[in-house]
Amino acid sequence: MFYGYGMVIINAFNGAGDTGTPTWINFVCFWLFQLPLAYITAIILDFGPLGVFISITLAEVMITVIGLVWFKKGKWKSIKV
Repeated sequence: MFYGYGMVIINAFNGAGDTGTPTWINFVCFWLFQLPLAYITAIILDFGPLGVFISITLAEVMITVIGLVWFKKGKWKSIKV
């Protein structure tokens, strides 16, 4: 559910011409959150593949929540193409 909703929100920014916001949201959620968390849970905490699946799920939830909050602020409406 979160994956689909997050995809719609992120692509709504792209459709409105605001490509910077989804770039930063994806960078933060994937590179700064999901990858380190996957490493920590899978390798250090020894959860294996389960740790990776947990980190992917949490990152998708994070993308959706951040995207929703940012979308409701409405700053994407002022982007000039």
